[in-house]
Amino acid sequence: MSALQRLQEKIEQWKRDHDALKSENAQLKAELSDISGSQSEQALKIESLKRELEEKDAEIEKIIAQVESLLA
Repeated sequence: MSALQRLQEKIEQWKRDHDALKSENAQLKAELSDISGSQSEQALKIESLKRELEEKDAEIEKIIAQVESLLA
């Protein structure tokens, strides 16, 4: 095998490796984008649940006040 053939094989291998890395990079970017979107959705859900909890706490306080006024 001549030096030129070995160099050509190395170049071809590097090209294949480069293509594989580009593909893997694109896949990782897509996964990162999905995770980011999922985190945003979770943050919105958490905020919604916090507001709902605050509303329920207010309702409970109102009921407790009514019960206390009935017992007084």
